[in-house]
Amino acid sequence: MKRFPAWSLFGLLCLPLLIPVVRAAEAPGAVPDPVAVDAAPAPVPAAPLAWNSLSSAQQELLKRHGRDWDSLPPARQQALARGAERWLGMDTEQRAQARERFQTWQGLPEERRELIRRRWERFQQLDPEAQELIRQNFRAFARMPPWKRQQLRRRWLAATPEERARMLDRMRARREGHEGRERRERR
Repeated sequence: MKRFPAWSLFGLLCLPLLIPVVRAAEAPGAVPDPVAVDAAPAPVPAAPLAWNSLSSAQQELLKRHGRDWDSLPPARQQALARGAERWLGMDTEQRAQARERFQTWQGLPEERRELIRRRWERFQQLDPEAQELIRQNFRAFARMPPWKRQQLRRRWLAATPEERARMLDRMRARREGHEGRERRERR
């Protein structure tokens, strides 16, 4: 079995969450991210993780970090342990897909990866309802025929900032109207 460096494991295991963002953002005429979060809450410090608290399989996967494990920041320890656990839970096909995603990620220019990281961090700061709404909107957009997606992208890119704000307001109003109908139907 081919060995993967543990440092790359973290990025590899985070990629499934980022690939839809990468694909959508790389598409010709991609729609800019309308989500903006001004202030980030203070991060909660991670607790240090003892090397001997890892399973033997995790230790084997992360053995290149064994000697310096205690000097790693606790957040990095936690992330590596979670990533190792995810990797160990994958079947062969999932591992192959993860490797492919990681290669895609590594092939992106650093500026693009940084933009995706910032968007991901902003997304993570949203409340669960807002995150779910974004996921639903993304799934709805992905289900559209390609010509319709392209049409929306062109309209968005051609719009002025004021027009974009109106488009977003109309989208929110439609969504609120839809949610109101759903609530009435549930009664």
